[in-house]
Amino acid sequence: MSDPIWSIWWLWAAAALLLAIVEVLAPGFVFLGFAIGAAAVSLILLNTGLSLGLPILLLIFAALSLLAWLILRRIFALPKGQVKTFDHDIND
Repeated sequence: MSDPIWSIWWLWAAAALLLAIVEVLAPGFVFLGFAIGAAAVSLILLNTGLSLGLPILLLIFAALSLLAWLILRRIFALPKGQVKTFDHDIND
């Protein structure tokens, strides 16, 4: 019997690639966190060979995506108390 479609590692890798492409089109490190989470799930499935259920895979994906987003936010955020200001107009 074959594995369910959500247990196939390359499907998660394709989803990670798609989310990374969406991040390039709509930057903000939101989709990048999801892409890292999907890539991590793909690596887990590839290296372990487990056939996990959909709820467990989604839980792992959500936890790893949140962790990746928090790390990206810490790395790329402005220093505490600093606000991004614009002092010129793009049309000038």
